[in-house]
Amino acid sequence: MNTSARSRPAPSALGTRSRRNAHDIAIVGAGMVGATLALKLARGGFDVAVVEPRPPPSWRGDDDVDLRVVALAPSSVRLLDDVGAWPAIAAARACAYRRMYVWDALAPGSLGFDSADDGIDALGWIVENKLVQDRLWQALDAAGIALHCPARAVATRIDGDRRLLELEDGASVAARLVVAADGGESPLRDQVGIATRDRDYGQRAIVAHVVTEQAHESTAWQRFLPGATVAFLPLQDGRCSIVWSVPEHDAARLLALDDAAFCAELGAAFDFRLGRIVSTTPRAAFPLRLRLAERYLAPSFALVGDAAHVVHPLAGQGVNLGLRDAAELADALVTARAAGRDFAATASLRRYERRRRSDNALSATAFDAIQRVFGSEAMPLAALRGAGLALVDAITPLKRAFARHAAGR
Repeated sequence: MNTSARSRPAPSALGTRSRRNAHDIAIVGAGMVGATLALKLARGGFDVAVVEPRPPPSWRGDDDVDLRVVALAPSSVRLLDDVGAWPAIAAARACAYRRMYVWDALAPGSLGFDSADDGIDALGWIVENKLVQDRLWQALDAAGIALHCPARAVATRIDGDRRLLELEDGASVAARLVVAADGGESPLRDQVGIATRDRDYGQRAIVAHVVTEQAHESTAWQRFLPGATVAFLPLQDGRCSIVWSVPEHDAARLLALDDAAFCAELGAAFDFRLGRIVSTTPRAAFPLRLRLAERYLAPSFALVGDAAHVVHPLAGQGVNLGLRDAAELADALVTARAAGRDFAATASLRRYERRRRSDNALSATAFDAIQRVFGSEAMPLAALRGAGLALVDAITPLKRAFARHAAGR
């Protein structure tokens, strides 16, 4: 089997372990959610295979901070710690944020959270996607998991009491249960006939890292603007990672600006909360959409992560929802096997589907409603939402309930 053409070699265990083609569970996709699930299941005693088209690029400390970052909730950090990946992530480059501040451009009223109010060290951690994936990949290599990489699953079908994955190179992998963690465009989800409900927001999220005149104060900042939102997330090196969600036509214009003009517009959009924007890295952008799978299960098959749900990034919860999928599915499988039940049977997986589909749908609907309400320019609505922010901020039990939900508690 050939190694990846990318900059890093495939794990040393690839050669022998990947020839075994019958497993308890096969996971398609080794992104954050798929890799974490594989590690959790392997630690639970399952024989696990992972199919992945390409290994992630290596993370090096002298590289610039990856443009794509994730805000990991405490529940996600606990899961990553449980599978042995978090210590290596935290020792490399992770920035705790202890406060969060949200306000509206059109109305008075704001909402602030502080980890000290709830007796915890941090509300979450800002970490580079590339770093998390690199450390998870290293953990996969050490966990005795059969890694089929580079390999692409092109078809799946039931074969007796197993589900068969057919790979692009003609090989196959059989497992009692196949889990699709292959992203929002999941080919496997489509092949087993699981439909989705979709909404294109007509927006793009512009990402960059910026230097601000004032310190970020270990705070995650978010401002709602008419038809847009802008978030500043603290980085360990003192810069902020920005996520500026704007309509498509504005995105094209902003991406075409020179750095000085972009910094000036960004500073104004952020109300110069941290002073002037001094400099910016090159920018990138990605489209925003809502996508929810109508079910999470098929015979000997389950969805997790973006294959099951893609949500608006304004609350930074997409990866956290996916990691909660991984934790819930692993728990369901371990529980079923411990009780002597067929862990791959649909009946054994119903609890996972019921709990996660309900939570994900509720979260996605809430994010969608926030995007609609706070994106409106109607002044009566702006006044109501400003009052709503102030009300939540003033009612301690309600504010703590919001914070605990965001933290996965």
